[in-house]
Formats: sequence, C-alpha cells, structure tokens
Amino acid sequence: MESAGAYGAGKAGSFNFDPVAFFTHPRTILRLMSWVFSMVVFSCIVNEGYINIGSERLLCVFNNNADACNYGVTVGVACFLGSIFFLILDIYFPSISSVRDRRRAVLLDLVFSGLASFLWFVGFCFLANQWQATSADELPLAQGSDAARATIAFCFFSILTWAVLTLSALRRFLTGSNTNLFTWQHLETAPSNARATPYPIANGATIVTTNPYQAPPFTETLDPQKLTQQRPMAPAF
Repeated sequence: MESAGAYGAGKAGSFNFDPVAFFTHPRTILRLMSWVFSMVVFSCIVNEGYINIGSERLLCVFNNNADACNYGVTVGVACFLGSIFFLILDIYFPSISSVRDRRRAVLLDLVFSGLASFLWFVGFCFLANQWQATSADELPLAQGSDAARATIAFCFFSILTWAVLTLSALRRFLTGSNTNLFTWQHLETAPSNARATPYPIANGATIVTTNPYQAPPFTETLDPQKLTQQRPMAPAF
C-alpha cells in the first residue's frame, strides 16, 4: 500500500490555487527567468543573428557558421516551451492524486532540467568560440554584434537557472515523502484551541472526537454522615 504522505499525495484533490503564493515561490521565479532567457536567446538570433553581405544569402554572425545559429534557436525554443510546460505542471501538481504520477512528474522535471543545463553549457561554449573566431571583416559596421553578445550572455544565465532547477528537482525526488517539497503550497498548522470536528463513517453515522481533558474525571463526593448512617451495626447479645 502506498503511503498517504509520499510525494505530497495527502494534499491531492483538496487545494485552492493561490496566485500570490505560486508566483512568489522560488521555483516559479526560476522557471520564469529561464523562460525569459530562452526567449531572449532565440529572438536575438532570429532578428539580428543573420547578416547579408553583397548577396541574397543570409550568413550567421557567429563566424558564418549556420550550425551555431541553428543550435541557439533550437535550444532556445525547446527551453521556452519546456518552461511553459513545467509552469503549468507546477500549477496542477497538487491535484495529482497518484503517488506514482507525482514521482514521474518530478523525475521528468529532473531529467529535463539537467539536460537543459547541459545543452546551455554546450551552447555557451560553442557560440563563444565561434564569436571569438569571427573577424571584423565579416561584420561590416559591427552589424549584429550586440545581438551576438546578448545571446552568449543569456546562454550563461540560462546555465545557472537550469542548474538550480536541476538541484531543486533532485532534492524533491530524493525527499519525496515530504509534502512541502513537492508543491508550492504549505501545510497550515492547526491552532492550539481548535476543536475536533465530526467525520462521516459508513451507514451515515458520525463519530465526534473530543478532547479527553475538556471534562474533569468522574469523581464522587462522599458524605461522612451518610457513611455513619449506612454503617452496619454489630448484633447485640
């Protein structure tokens, strides 16, 4: 039998979405940052990453290497869509009732985040190397240079955000029995003066739990006069 608290399954089906708590959660902030960084990378390459020098053919600003531009656009679009997907998954995660499905969701987050951080590291090294090999003659009037530098910078920022998301997903996966690590919700502690409430059982009956210390223990006050009157008398001879 699966544990009710494993991977936060105890909170499934009984949550209310709180936008403030969700968007202020550190994991959500990291996902939004990763979403913005990936959008900046592929936008810079698509808009200003190609130049036209005396011909109709567009050349990549990274040493005229089309593979560099294609790599940046591919990884940027993939991480852009992945960030949106995992943001939606984080919203609906507390409503997932199956412990197995929750474990798969966290494992998918771990694999994707780790792969994304690795791809951004490769992209940063690849684009930086190609940009270093680009000569000034290949970029007249420094055309596209700002976009190239911005692309390399945000590739580096993406490495950091996705690496932190990878560590967060790994921590959630290894400590899956803790509910708070698998959701943006937090368990609210019950007040000390809270009274127990009845809960339904079979056949429509209810059981009311009460505090055993609310009522004093059963005591009986004995009257000394009654004890004297009820004391049996010795027979007279």
